[in-house]
Amino acid sequence: MSDAAESGTRAVPRLSVRAQYIKDLSFENPNAPSSLRSEQSQPSINVNVDVDARTLGNSNYEVGLRITANAARGDTTLFVVELQYSSVFLIQNFPPDRLEPTCMIECPRIMFPFARRVIAETTRDGGFAPLLLDPINFAALYRQRRAEQADPNAPATVPD
Repeated sequence: MSDAAESGTRAVPRLSVRAQYIKDLSFENPNAPSSLRSEQSQPSINVNVDVDARTLGNSNYEVGLRITANAARGDTTLFVVELQYSSVFLIQNFPPDRLEPTCMIECPRIMFPFARRVIAETTRDGGFAPLLLDPINFAALYRQRRAEQADPNAPATVPD
């Protein structure tokens, strides 16, 4: 029996980053070099963000942050950047009902600044001004995704 169990205290929750990495990165500049000309009008930029998580066993979880950004001026695509940025987290001693929100809110919050930097550097290296993504409210994104589910009692995305 552990010391925590013997003394009747609960083990302290632990969240730590074990690894961070680019799992997939794609940058397309389909209309270069004409897309690189300076023009007065600002391009329209559409950004989509998705989070997923899966258990790796032994309290390790892989969390993926997928960011896709499309820039266009009128009907002309300027660039498309797609990033799958992933991390492995050690998550221990969390109550079962807190595991999914931790993976889907806290973990991507930790990962976001690193993914933001990759997007900015990739667009800059592609010949454009760096795309500096606005902060993302991962709690609101999580609540929205849960509300969109057909069955509110659906099993958690991250199994035990």
